Formats: sequence, C-alpha cells, structure tokens
Amino acid sequence: MREAIGRGVAILVLLAGIGYTLQVDDSPAPQMAPPVKVATPVDYYPHVSPVVADRGLYGMNRAVVPFGRTVLELPILMYHYVRTPPSPRRDLVGYNLSIAPAVFTEQMDWLASHGYHTITFNDVRLYWQHVQPLPSKPVIITIDDGYQDLYTTAFPILVAHNFTAVAYIVSGFVGTKGYATADMIRQMDQYGFEIAAHTVNHADLVRASQPWLTYQLVQSKRWLENLLGHPVLDMAYPSGQFNIVTELAVASAGYYSATTEVPGTVHTQADRYVWTRVRVWGGEPMDMFISDLGPTMPTVTITTITKSPIRLAMLFQA
Repeated sequence: MREAIGRGVAILVLLAGIGYTLQVDDSPAPQMAPPVKVATPVDYYPHVSPVVADRGLYGMNRAVVPFGRTVLELPILMYHYVRTPPSPRRDLVGYNLSIAPAVFTEQMDWLASHGYHTITFNDVRLYWQHVQPLPSKPVIITIDDGYQDLYTTAFPILVAHNFTAVAYIVSGFVGTKGYATADMIRQMDQYGFEIAAHTVNHADLVRASQPWLTYQLVQSKRWLENLLGHPVLDMAYPSGQFNIVTELAVASAGYYSATTEVPGTVHTQADRYVWTRVRVWGGEPMDMFISDLGPTMPTVTITTITKSPIRLAMLFQA
C-alpha cells in the first residue's frame, strides 16, 4: 500500500512539473524596457546643431551683411501715434500722425514673416566699427514724440514680435497728459529699445536763436542720460526741420546721428546728421508699405561655434 501511494505521489509531482514547464514555455517573452533618451541641449534648442561631436562643439549658421559697406540700404521707418485714428474733420494733424494698432500689427507680422530684423542706431555704429555685422534685412523702427501709446500699444506689439525700436522722446513732455512717464521710458530702455532725443519741447530748431538751439539739444540729451544712466547719442529734428546751422549744433552737442523727414533708405556715415526716413502713414496699402522698404543688402552666411549650445541660442535670440 505504501509503495502504491509513493508511486502516485511521484506521478502527481511529475505531472505538476510538466504542467509548470508547459506554462512557462507558453508565456510571452518578457518585454525589455525601452531605452531612456537622455535629453541634450540640442533637444531644447533645435536650431543649434553639433558640428564636431567628439569635441562637444555646437554651431549655427546665419546670414549677415558683411563688413566693408560704406553705403547702407537701410529703411528707417517713421511712426508717431499707434492708436485708432481720430476723425480727420476734427483733428487732421492727429489723423495724419496716427496708425491703427491692427494695421501696425499687420505690418510687423509681414516684416517678421519675411525675415526682417529690427536694429537700432547702436547696431549701425557697431557695424561701422567692425564690432558686429548687421543681420539680414535690417530695418529700424522709429517712433516720434513719446506719446503714451508708445508704451501701452506699440511696445507690447513689438515685444510680441521680438522686435526693438528707437523711441524719440521730447524730454519736457515726459509724464504730462498723453505722454509716456519716466518709468515707462526706463522699462523700454531696459528691454532693448534705444531711447533717443527729440529736443526739450519739440522746438523748431531752424528758427531758434543760437542759445535756444543749444539749450534744446544739450538739455534734452542730458535729461535722458540722467534718467537712463547711459549716453544718448541720437536725435530727430522736430517736424523734420533742419539746416546747416542745426547740423553743426547737433554735432557740437555730442550726438552721433540725426534723422529727418526727407524720404529715402540710403545712408552713409558722412551724412549721418541728415539721415532720411520712410514715413508710414497708416492708410497706405500693404504693397506700398513693402515697396517703400527699398532693396535689401547682399548677405553672406557665417557659422558661430561654441562649446555651449545654450549660450549660442541666447546669442542668436538677442
């Protein structure tokens, strides 16, 4: 009896073992965990590519206007108010100086989508000093007088496009009704706008006596420099009024450049006290706005290489 029981137990154990073996063989093969992809700086800055992988170097190509040009074909756009234009019957001057925010946005959209890069007069100086080349399709956006909508309307539209501009400020009007405050001007300066002078009270410099002319130029420059803590080197003639006397006075006051309201897009260092501008009326069709930009300058492609792709990306975003 014990022998029979022992054989039965042995058979049961054998069958259990066979069943376990079959169960194991029929089970699906274990799945390997997918390899973990280690993120690199290039994943976060896809426009930066490794150029020498074994050395950890990264580079970026960009088109620039090369050094050596003595003549710049550079549109300097001129704006005043960025607001809903008033009725021309009640305020014809204000109407002619105003561009609707929607139209201004449309123009900025076009510039951004067609590869234009906003610069300031500081960039022009650096170009002619052979410090840095100009980006492809450079354009300078100037906004005159320092109205409050410069900060409340134009500024956020430009920031949304990653654009900068030159703000010509009438120093004696700062903080008065309808004009930007000192704090607004400081904020725009810190963002990257160039703050430039537009006299103390928008005086007609051509009709000014010599002492009054000097005061308007020197005091406005000094006031803005005290506000910002750095030099102010550029100005615009109020209402575009200038002559040889005003040009000499601007140079004597320590300015680097002055812009007029004479139409044109061609500039040299020699004529920097009478640089021309492109007036944007706001009512012109888009094809006229595009045509007024003039021709673009030839470019070359350069590659910037660094060991830090993040630093490189920040450089090209600046």
